[in-house]
Amino acid sequence: MSEVSAPLDRVSDRARERDPDHVVESAGSESGPARDSRPVTVGEMSRILQTGSGRRQAPWEHDFDNLSYEWRRIVAELVGTFFLVLVAAGAVMVAAVYGSTVTRSAVVVAPALMVMAVILAIGAVSGAHLNPVVTFAFALRNEFPWRRIPLYIVAQVAGAIVACLLLWAMFGKVGGVGVTVPGPHVSGAQAMWMEAVLTFGLVTTILGTASGAQNVGPLSALAVAGYIALAGLWSSPVSGASMNPVRSLGPEIVSGHYAYFWVYLAGPTIGMLAAVGIAYVLRGRGRDPTASIAAQGSLPSFLARRATGQAEPLRPGAPESSSREAHDDGES
Repeated sequence: MSEVSAPLDRVSDRARERDPDHVVESAGSESGPARDSRPVTVGEMSRILQTGSGRRQAPWEHDFDNLSYEWRRIVAELVGTFFLVLVAAGAVMVAAVYGSTVTRSAVVVAPALMVMAVILAIGAVSGAHLNPVVTFAFALRNEFPWRRIPLYIVAQVAGAIVACLLLWAMFGKVGGVGVTVPGPHVSGAQAMWMEAVLTFGLVTTILGTASGAQNVGPLSALAVAGYIALAGLWSSPVSGASMNPVRSLGPEIVSGHYAYFWVYLAGPTIGMLAAVGIAYVLRGRGRDPTASIAAQGSLPSFLARRATGQAEPLRPGAPESSSREAHDDGES
């Protein structure tokens, strides 16, 4: 084995035990006896990888997990949520302006396709949550650090508001700026429970496809988008199939109509808590390394591997050991 792969083995053996964020501990691991009781910090990992590879990393690479550079993830969340709300609320407004030119099917499928595109485009940077209930779900599963939640929520709300302000500037307040409201003859309580059920399914899909047990990798984007489209096709006449508090909050802030915001806050929150509970029943208490990569972004793992000459990014669900073996085979 080369001098490059040796330090990578020391790092990855300990890093695999836990999520890639900040500090990785190997002591007391459920997967086997502790190799070293001292935790490995991201800074130490960067120094080991840099020494082993002989390549000097750019500052933005080895500082990616530094909270002082958290703005990269925040910008990704803001941009991703902006595009999601732009399409979700914009489809409603365009349908109000042009009538049957934009069908209900198009209104519910367009946001799903945008979610898939955003996950594939920026998921490696921030995890592409785009939704506060997703952020909290990963945190409750111990796969996303709680300290990152406030800025993620701020970015998501900001992205939603900016998108709605742009739509308002383009079309005025037609269609309530895409506000989500219960359908005709649907009470607020009925809409809330519908949102709870839909969000339960959405978060279950997200947590399940992020899990290492599923080994679906980038196909998770297709699964999440497929679920959003399916949920909207059958339930949008009841509640609008928001499943996302900031998707509903953005249009309400710009339009000034808050009558039903409680529906789109309480419903998704209830659904998210139920999904986290089911995930505990199915897969235990969390701390899945693969899910942590999906929740926090896989770019740090890719950069670490690239520093050692293994340029292929680590796919969620793909064990690091197999990639190392392939690398070693190539050297022999």
